[in-house]
Amino acid sequence: MLRVLMFLIPLALSVYAFIDCISTKDDEVRHMPKPLWAILVLVFPLVGSISWIIAGKKRSPAAEGWSGVRSGGSRSQQWVAPDDNPDFLKSLDEDPDNDDKDDRKRDET
Repeated sequence: MLRVLMFLIPLALSVYAFIDCISTKDDEVRHMPKPLWAILVLVFPLVGSISWIIAGKKRSPAAEGWSGVRSGGSRSQQWVAPDDNPDFLKSLDEDPDNDDKDDRKRDET
């Protein structure tokens, strides 16, 4: 089992790094042109993959700029739970027919 992992982990790392390399925009690539990075990852799978992950792509911290607020064009909205969202609560009250049907089903049983 350990022999298989010693083969599969570098292979998975190389596949990930190659796909990440070719799908990255050109303005996000650092130090070398993108085709050269792709060749490096293919020719030297382990070293090239690790090099790409560490130095090849501009990476930002995972939560950079995320404050729980999404900007929707010109205005920003803050995330609201459904039970605190007045629009959602109004939409539940808009279809009273469903409540009547549910009441009839309960009465029949």
